[in-house]
This record gives sequence, structure tokens and C-alpha cells, in this order.
Amino acid sequence: MLKRAAVLGKPIAHSLSPVIHNSGYQEKGLEFSYSAIECDSRELAGFVAGLGPEWVGLSLTMPLKEVALDVADSVTDIAQAVGAANTLVRRPDGHWRADNTDVSGMVLALGSLEKPRSIAILGAGGTARAALGAAAQLGVKRVVLFARRPEVMKELEPVAENLRLSLMYHGWSETPRAAQHDVVISTVPKGVADDLTIAWRPGTVLFDVVYDPWPTPLAAQAERAGARIVSGLDLLLAQALGQFRLFTGVEPPVEAMRSALLKKAAQR
Repeated sequence: MLKRAAVLGKPIAHSLSPVIHNSGYQEKGLEFSYSAIECDSRELAGFVAGLGPEWVGLSLTMPLKEVALDVADSVTDIAQAVGAANTLVRRPDGHWRADNTDVSGMVLALGSLEKPRSIAILGAGGTARAALGAAAQLGVKRVVLFARRPEVMKELEPVAENLRLSLMYHGWSETPRAAQHDVVISTVPKGVADDLTIAWRPGTVLFDVVYDPWPTPLAAQAERAGARIVSGLDLLLAQALGQFRLFTGVEPPVEAMRSALLKKAAQR
């Protein structure tokens, strides 16, 4: 039986996830297929309930990362701690388990980064929750959140407490100060950070989760100032590697998946 997986979200047509996963299946000779399916938060529960036994996993992007916890039959510790999931995995008993490979993916994408003293996060959605989880795994104690609405602190403070992080809020107008921190993680959607002017310092790390188009105006600005850049393509690959393991039980062919991703991205 051909096994199936997919990435869900809205919008989703731009997703490069099918290229990454299908290249891995082909390289490993697995009878799996992976597609992109448009689905919003109101539709997720019904979609999952209607899936047949051939379905092994789902990747989730905006706006599904938080509602996924309500749809799942069980939740991993890290997804529970951050309050968001980017992955649903079919268990042997048929139940669905929510997980979050964005967290481990961010840590992997940041690579051999020297332990940062503090991290700034731009935005307050599901990916910002994963960024908090990554900060905790990197050993950071202090995180500063830059967002438009102070009310988001009521949603994210419990996450910070779960992770034993100190979380401070700054308004969006204060984003020029973000590069005072060792690492800046921009989690906002495409276009939101395009007009920001940040006082970048050489050696500061910008991790911009947007990958289409690349480089983003924010990344180009930071690179000109001598900042180190980690791209959304790095995260897209890193989180997909974790999902590949969860869906197939097989170690992913990293170089084949990276090559397919970079080739497709260059064609855009």
C-alpha cells in the first residue's frame, strides 16, 4: 500500500515541502507520496478524521500550528510546552500524535552557534512559540519579544514559564533595538518585516524563517551590515528531516533532500 503524507495550511501552493520529502522517499526507495493540501483551522479536525489508513503523517503550517493540539489524540512534551505543533504523526493504534520539529529544526539550523546570552523574537505566532523552545534548548535564559500587541504576552508568558525563560515585551516600534541581542529570530509572515530598519551589528545572527522570496529585504539589510544570516530554507530542511524520521522510521538522506530543495528554490 502506498503510504501518504502532506503539508497542510492556507495558503499552501508556494510550499517546497513536497520537493524535500518526495526527494527523500525516492532516494531511499520508499513507497511514499507527499503532497500539499489547502486547509484552514476550521477544516483541520474534519480533514484528519476523514483520512484513511494509508496516511502516516501531516506537516502543518499557518494557521494550523496551535489548533493541531486540539485535534491530536496525544501531544509530545515539547509541543505541549510551547503550545504549538507543526507535525501530526499516525501512531500504530491509529491515533494521531502532535509533535513540533520546528524547535529541533531551529536548533539544528543555528548549527555550532556559540551560546547566545539573549535572543530577540519578532512576531508572536506559532513559530514564535517554537523559537522560545529553541531558545531554551540553546541554554538561553532571556528572550525579548517584539510584537504589535502587548496582549500576546498573556498567551506566551505561560510558554516561557514552561521553558523557564525570562520573557520581556517590546512594541513593534522598538524593533530597531532588536540587534542589541546576539540572535534575532524573525517569525513574521512574508512582507511584514520588509520595511523594518534595524541597527545591525557585525556578528549578530539573523534567523529569518521566510524563504520565498530569498533573500528577504530584512536579510539583505542585515547581511550588508555584517550580520550572520540563517535562512528559512535552512529551517525548512531541518524541520523536514525530523518529520521524515517520524513518518517513515528511516534516517533521512540529508544531502539528497538539501540538493532538491536548493535546486527548486533557485528556479523561483
